[in-house]
Amino acid sequence: MENSRDLSAERAMENPVADGCNLTITGFMGTGKTTVGGILAERMGRRLVDMDEQIEAEFGKPISQIFADDGEEVFRQAEARLCQTLAGESDLVIATGGGALVSDDNLQTMAASGPVVCLTAGVDTVLERVETFEDRPLLPGDREEKRRNIETLLLNRRGAYGRIPLCVPTDDIDPEAVAERVLDTLAGNSEIAEMTRITVPTPEGQYHICIGEGILANAGRLLANRAVAKGKAAIVTNEDIAAHYAEVLSESLQEEGYSPVMCLVPEGEAHKTLATVNSLYDQFVAAELDRRSPIIGLGGGVIGDMAGFAAATYLRGAPFVQIPTSLLAMVDASVGGKTAVDLPQGKNLVGAFKQPVVVIIDPEVLAELPAAEFRSGLAETVKHGILGSPELFHQFEGKGPANLTQMIADAVRVKVDVVIEDPFERGRRATLNLGHTFGHAIEQVSGYSLRHGEAVAIGTVAAARMAVALNRCDTQTASRIEDCLERLALPTKASGLNLDEVYAMMFKDKKRSGRMLRFIIPQAIGDVVIIDDPGEQIVLDALASVLT
Repeated sequence: MENSRDLSAERAMENPVADGCNLTITGFMGTGKTTVGGILAERMGRRLVDMDEQIEAEFGKPISQIFADDGEEVFRQAEARLCQTLAGESDLVIATGGGALVSDDNLQTMAASGPVVCLTAGVDTVLERVETFEDRPLLPGDREEKRRNIETLLLNRRGAYGRIPLCVPTDDIDPEAVAERVLDTLAGNSEIAEMTRITVPTPEGQYHICIGEGILANAGRLLANRAVAKGKAAIVTNEDIAAHYAEVLSESLQEEGYSPVMCLVPEGEAHKTLATVNSLYDQFVAAELDRRSPIIGLGGGVIGDMAGFAAATYLRGAPFVQIPTSLLAMVDASVGGKTAVDLPQGKNLVGAFKQPVVVIIDPEVLAELPAAEFRSGLAETVKHGILGSPELFHQFEGKGPANLTQMIADAVRVKVDVVIEDPFERGRRATLNLGHTFGHAIEQVSGYSLRHGEAVAIGTVAAARMAVALNRCDTQTASRIEDCLERLALPTKASGLNLDEVYAMMFKDKKRSGRMLRFIIPQAIGDVVIIDDPGEQIVLDALASVLT
């Protein structure tokens, strides 16, 4: 039975849309629905139907003329009729118009015939793609008027697009790569309904980051689908987290033939030490784990770091599974395979690269997360927007992301793109440390009374002010960063800390080179740069500006 189930899962991943079902590609104008739909139709051996082309053929004139002659309402009625017609057919790839599935009735009609994937893009991307098109009745006027209309339409439709759980961003990605992401997302959905699956290539192969509400209850199935050996499985967690989630996880593992063993560690960064990891080794030996036994980190970044380091070193390496339960861990610590523990001299000074077998992210667990911890995670999410996703940052400046799952997936993809390029932090991956050289020192001198994300928020403001002082960033961008963090109720200053102590602590940062400090600073939203040794006074001035 186990072999048959594994083969079934593999076939589902290879053929993510079942025979007889349609695949509908929707999203805002300019996101590439028809182009990506065409690529997918060719790969899947299916017929592409472009809804706008079908309606133009029905009326015998362009859409802009339909709007002018008959009105938008007549056009929308034609869309609704066509949705009904296409939903009655099978094995199609359907590219909708940008507003076709804003109607909940239309969305339900198309979803009943097969999976619906929403392509997304930021305002700048959409504007660049559509400004030369003349047949856009909802985007009249010059470039600035088009921009205003795009912003308004995106805002009005964010709720409708947010109802679609399978989303794929298209900013700065060619259509072939977008099609790959759609297929990967659909493959994840075939494993578990409405699950987003992000593939992370590594030097050893690849692993998946699985994101979906309620998927913690399917963790055992996700491990079995990846041929993780049945038998004993260590769950590394603390008592508080175990009280909320260990039962659900254990039952899921048992259903798939695993025998979960609870391995407890104390709560908090202060216990992220070699002594605590040594206690894990003792528990692993007592449980008679072998080198095929999965070690599952169930918790925040501290748990993930210790479980990953223990997995990397126990019996020279055992399978590692990440199940983050904090927003901070979901968007940052769970991606990229970096594991570490602290020494008295500094954070994360002893560690190893250990790629997980799978990362399982269930946004539903965040319901139990204290508000302050959630905000701490938002700091890292904003950081990802600054370094690689202007649209994500813009969402935080405005009404916020459409939904929690999409926000997590968008933030994760930023880090994944960086990690793929630089798996061992020898180049671009260092940019993920935006705000961290200041932040780690502030966090430590505070005696960890400041949460990691809070310290990173303060450090990011210091980095932005340093960028202004170095003439690498304008004051407006620095102000936007500070205003955004304040809007999310994150601290932008630290009180009661000694400037000299924080400065001295910065020289214990693992990212330094000798006595030379390294900083990541923003030049614009979506553009950061590495700066080595900017000068003592520049550093002190930036640090002093955030200490009160």
